[in-house]
Amino acid sequence: MTPETLLYSKEHEWVKVTESDNVVTIGITDYAAENLGDIVFIELPESGSNVDQFGKLGEVESVKAVSDIYSPVSGTIVETNSQLEENPEHINDSPYENGWIAKIKISSSSDLDNLMNSKEYDSMLNEEA
Repeated sequence: MTPETLLYSKEHEWVKVTESDNVVTIGITDYAAENLGDIVFIELPESGSNVDQFGKLGEVESVKAVSDIYSPVSGTIVETNSQLEENPEHINDSPYENGWIAKIKISSSSDLDNLMNSKEYDSMLNEEA
């Protein structure tokens, strides 16, 4: 089930909005992780680097393929989940908790208007099926 408290991109990334300093947490959805298969490596963005909404953020490598990760918002990377370097399988096991990828200080909260809520995301997934 898709968590209702998150926002989603068409590229299957999620965004958790918190109230502190315009910093959001991002990751890839359970749907994306399941379709990738067992994730064996992740290329994390560098802290302090700037990203553009829907621009490349990093890569995940699975037993099936290498896939790009896109940033659902524009801003500055303030933290990455360094646990994923040693344990990339956290993305498969716990995509919405332990498998988060980065925290971004967003440049403009209007970026969030370009994302979907859980019902819209689930509807998109049903159309793809």
